[in-house]
Amino acid sequence: MTIKVALAGAGAFGIKHLDAMKLIPDVEVVSLVSRDLAKTQEVAAKYGIAHVTTRLEDSLAIREVDAVILVTPTQMHASQTLACLAAGKHVQVEIPLCDVLAEGQAVVDAAKASGLVAMCGHTRRFNPSHQWVRQRILTGDFHIQQMDVQTYFFRRSNMNALGQPRSWTDHLLWHHAAHTVDLFAYQAQSPVVKANAIQGPIHPQLGIAMDMSIQLQAASGAICTLSLSFNNEGPLGTFFRYIGDTGTYIARYDDLFTGKDEKIDVSQVDVSMNGIELQDREFFAAIREGREPNASVAQVLPCYQVLHALEQQMV
Repeated sequence: MTIKVALAGAGAFGIKHLDAMKLIPDVEVVSLVSRDLAKTQEVAAKYGIAHVTTRLEDSLAIREVDAVILVTPTQMHASQTLACLAAGKHVQVEIPLCDVLAEGQAVVDAAKASGLVAMCGHTRRFNPSHQWVRQRILTGDFHIQQMDVQTYFFRRSNMNALGQPRSWTDHLLWHHAAHTVDLFAYQAQSPVVKANAIQGPIHPQLGIAMDMSIQLQAASGAICTLSLSFNNEGPLGTFFRYIGDTGTYIARYDDLFTGKDEKIDVSQVDVSMNGIELQDREFFAAIREGREPNASVAQVLPCYQVLHALEQQMV
């Protein structure tokens, strides 16, 4: 059976999902939604997508659509996920699930009541680099003592990864910190029990903090130090240093290195070296198998509970 998909969001990250889905058998994108009709039509033509619209409800009204992938502005994630579930569609919403905790809880409740697959795009759970470390954790060969994480960008104006103007504002806490908060608890196999945060000055135009520092501790005793910045003029991206009892590993997206910067071969960890593709494969496999996916909205909700607590500290 071919799973028919509607994709909402034809920007930089939406295109990553379109490229990933081309590599997954028996999946077809039949509808593309985005705000700018001309740009959406251009992307749809490139990927052979027949239906184009600027309104999510138009895609949800298509009976043959089985599932929706939401790659839309953060502030729309929770409400759009609820709309997909109400329309009887399986849904994968890109990270973050929400930027208001109560809205995330509402999604979890609706997903449970619906019986549909509802997943959040916590890609770090799927990157081969982090999967390799997790396999060592699960076999008892590695125990995390500390994770040291840097999430660094250079963003003085509101631009996306393609250098195009954004219609919404990104956020260090609710978006970028969500990756690390979730991954730390997931890899430590232990809930976060202590969390502290401080932030730098608020940008006068963007209205957000451009720098942030977060400390976490899991019930296991493991700790995590996370530094985030939109002011960094240097290597861009997120770099994870795992410090454990039997080694040190540095994960840079899908690649992994030892603490001495020796590259580790992770090409056999999964069927692909592309974390987005692996994330999408899990979504479609969960639909076919009628099971809860890794990174279901219920599994990732504790991350947003921590983010909410951190936000309260910085008010």
